[in-house]
Amino acid sequence: MAIFLFTDFGSADIYVGQVKAALLEYAPRQSVVDLLQDAPSFNIKAGAHLLAALLARVPSGAVVLAVVDPGVGSAREAVAVRASGRWLVGPDNGLLSVAAARARKHEAYTIGWRPEELSSSFHGRDLFAPVAGLLARGDRKSARLRTARLTVIFGADDLGEVIYVDHFGNVVTGLRASALARDRILLVNGRQIPYARTYSEVPQRQLFWYENSLGLVELAANSTSAQRILGISLGNPLGVFRT
Repeated sequence: MAIFLFTDFGSADIYVGQVKAALLEYAPRQSVVDLLQDAPSFNIKAGAHLLAALLARVPSGAVVLAVVDPGVGSAREAVAVRASGRWLVGPDNGLLSVAAARARKHEAYTIGWRPEELSSSFHGRDLFAPVAGLLARGDRKSARLRTARLTVIFGADDLGEVIYVDHFGNVVTGLRASALARDRILLVNGRQIPYARTYSEVPQRQLFWYENSLGLVELAANSTSAQRILGISLGNPLGVFRT
């Protein structure tokens, strides 16, 4: 059973390697896949919507270790969620809640297992990674799961704002494209942005929105950065109106 990592730890920092070392200790035979190590820092709601979209390509039976946890060391619970055949392990701060709400069926549990030494600031390594490893090798009993309910819930609704910007300057939103008619115009920072199917359908530097490979509405520009043209950042709201 593969383990997928979704964190805001950063691919260039010291943290991801330590998490993988912990996974290797508890689940040495399982493959580990980097789903995303540069999730929006500290932004739990954006991370929750991005994680929910990414899960569509994660196979049933996998374990997802998800950590965007600015409240690490506080009284928030550590939880495991069984959603559509996948285990999600992480903090009970809303990060797992959108995926849970959109799942055909989900069950939530608090995690009773604790290591002998638990850092106050690195539960991703000391708590979540070992439990993800235990679940990946089928050892649910050792994780000491107790049936519970998530306490922070964002729900299944879309999020009409920017949730991620890639290194090309493409702007990912929390809107699912299936719910947006192609004749809709997006309004962002005073700019009207029409739909196009893909980059080659518009002139260079022209802004457009399209359905990206995750099924989300994405703002882009042919051969340049949409973020730079629009002057927007994470959390920027979107307006939508008809032509």
